[in-house]
Amino acid sequence: MKCPEGMCKVNLGKIKEGLVESLELPKDLMYGAVLVSITGRQEMLIENYRGILEYTKNHISLQTKTCRLVIHGKNLNISYYTNEEMKITGLIDSIIYEN
Repeated sequence: MKCPEGMCKVNLGKIKEGLVESLELPKDLMYGAVLVSITGRQEMLIENYRGILEYTKNHISLQTKTCRLVIHGKNLNISYYTNEEMKITGLIDSIIYEN
């Protein structure tokens, strides 16, 4: 069976999105989205990151599945990290999501 031009293309992203919504699955698990939990300006917990790109007292850059996460501040410290999560403490000034 032949399809008219462009009619047989399936948008897999839309199908996956519809499936996730209809089954009420956690979006962070299905899409690999980074989870950022912030407590005031002194502490943040990051889940679903891939790696540390840069780490100084004023700047931490992380790679996630979908973007680069850049944290600016003062006296930044990675308190702990595992394969799944990390905790950053210090005075957090800004959090930037870069493509």
